[in-house]
Amino acid sequence: MTGTTGPGSQRVKERAFMTRLQRRYILWLLALCCWPALAADRPNIILIITDDQGYGDVGAHGNNILKTPNLDALHAESVRLTDYHVDPTCSPTRAALMTGRDSTRTGVWHTINGRSMLAPDEYTLAEFLRDHGYQTAMFGKWHLGDNAPLRPVDQGFDYTVWHLGGGVGQGPDYFDNDYFDDTYIDNGTVKQFKGYCTDVWFEQAMGYMDTAKQGQQPFFIYLSTNAPHGPFIVDEKYSRPYKALGVPGQIANFYGMIENIDENLGRLRAWLKAQGLAENTLLIYTTDNGTARGNFRTNGEVQGFNAGMRAQKGSEYDGGHRVPFFIHWPAKGLDQGRDVDRLMQHIDVLPTLSELLGLPAPDEDKLQRGALDGSSQAVFWLGLKDLPQPEVRFVHSQRTSDPIKWRKSAVMTERWRLVNGKELYDIETDPGQQDDVASDHPDVVAKLTEAYEQWWGSLEPVFDEVVRIDLGGDENPTTLMSHDWLMEGAVFTAWNQSHVRSNALINGPFMVNVARAGRYRITPMRWPEYVDRPSGCIQASIEFSTTGFVGVEAWPVDPERPAGPVVVELPTGPATLTTTLTRADGKTFGAYYVKVELIEE
Repeated sequence: MTGTTGPGSQRVKERAFMTRLQRRYILWLLALCCWPALAADRPNIILIITDDQGYGDVGAHGNNILKTPNLDALHAESVRLTDYHVDPTCSPTRAALMTGRDSTRTGVWHTINGRSMLAPDEYTLAEFLRDHGYQTAMFGKWHLGDNAPLRPVDQGFDYTVWHLGGGVGQGPDYFDNDYFDDTYIDNGTVKQFKGYCTDVWFEQAMGYMDTAKQGQQPFFIYLSTNAPHGPFIVDEKYSRPYKALGVPGQIANFYGMIENIDENLGRLRAWLKAQGLAENTLLIYTTDNGTARGNFRTNGEVQGFNAGMRAQKGSEYDGGHRVPFFIHWPAKGLDQGRDVDRLMQHIDVLPTLSELLGLPAPDEDKLQRGALDGSSQAVFWLGLKDLPQPEVRFVHSQRTSDPIKWRKSAVMTERWRLVNGKELYDIETDPGQQDDVASDHPDVVAKLTEAYEQWWGSLEPVFDEVVRIDLGGDENPTTLMSHDWLMEGAVFTAWNQSHVRSNALINGPFMVNVARAGRYRITPMRWPEYVDRPSGCIQASIEFSTTGFVGVEAWPVDPERPAGPVVVELPTGPATLTTTLTRADGKTFGAYYVKVELIEE
């Protein structure tokens, strides 16, 4: 009998081991050599998401006032998701779209108040695609955190041109931006751009793609416009035709902003065709919530168009969260014009793209905060299946510091909507959600209530968590803005430049993390550092609080000059930073801007 533990068997094992190593090495070399070809076969991806454009704000959806010829053409040549839902407001939708997870799980359930910042350990769509060989770039609106480690460059994007805050003209944005010839952040550098904001985003995206197409890697472009979000500013050549039709001023501007987006979409598609990129580019067009202004009234009568839906942005009814979603990819046959009437959500986009591109789904090592909530809808995008969907889906609009059970919520199936835990609507017979049939279907109410209870219970562990801004980390110095104060309840923070100009008497704490212990220079400011205006204050103070340490400093300031800094020693770890500026009349407010710099470790 031949033994199995002698020297001969050991040599056999060693030869087998070397053979496995050699095989792996050869496969690795083949993969390395073939990588450019494999990458070249993958589509480029352009994801366009507009801000506050509802389902009815598209000509092809039946809007007879708004002119969107290029969007209508894309609609005619795309797969259209006709029952696609997002969150009812900006940041939550973006958080879910970027992660494939319910927005609340990611730390995002508001647009301000420290609850619009995406947890840094979430694994984003940009990180996922970059890990699989894509060049990644973002243009426009991020609205998931302005400071490290929350910026788009921290969350998977190689190149970015973007504005801070939730919109141009909001507090974190460069002061006095007005949509024309504005100043944005160009890959970390503050830079002024010529032209209208939407034009800039598209021009910068095409400029980036012009360079990226010369490489061997495909690109992913996240083109996220701030339009048509307010303030409603656009060149009159776009709004004038609507005013001539009797459309009220702000609504005419809103429509004009969409027409400008449409014009840029046409320019982009023509450019892709001219560059030979159109065939193998996966182009997605969608929006972040229901219409902000399209569902307007004149003399008490509805004059706008909302595709027969109830309510608009911010609402738990379908008008608040059912939005357009067009998919155009000629190389895959997704260019023939086809409706997919299946309940889907923003959380499905990441897993669907993963399957559609033939990429492995993110593993547990990447999903540090938990599994994806969405599921792949690739077979439905491709038209391979048309089955009823048994899944129950959820949306809610919190806009408070701490989530409130059943607040502005909808539990959805393809047929039913349970709203706020009380009202039940049959979407098949009552898409406008006018006839509450809860009393007629107690079994449906009970079933959907049970589903919500389980979903809510799965969210509760994150309610006490806070997302923090780093001090002394990858971004040093860093400038904080009151937009991100963590305010209790539904109290609004000083989130807009109008609050700064009017000197709103509001204060709140920043939730921060000191990355490195040392001496820090902290400068509380009424105005941004680059705005040379007097503070009008006689005293500044800070309170820094962390476990086992509370530091308070106060010092006089010259009311005719910007407030000066103080130097303090800070320990590492999570902390709360609160600043106060005191006026000559004794009234106080929080410093809207705070510059923090590590000067010595």
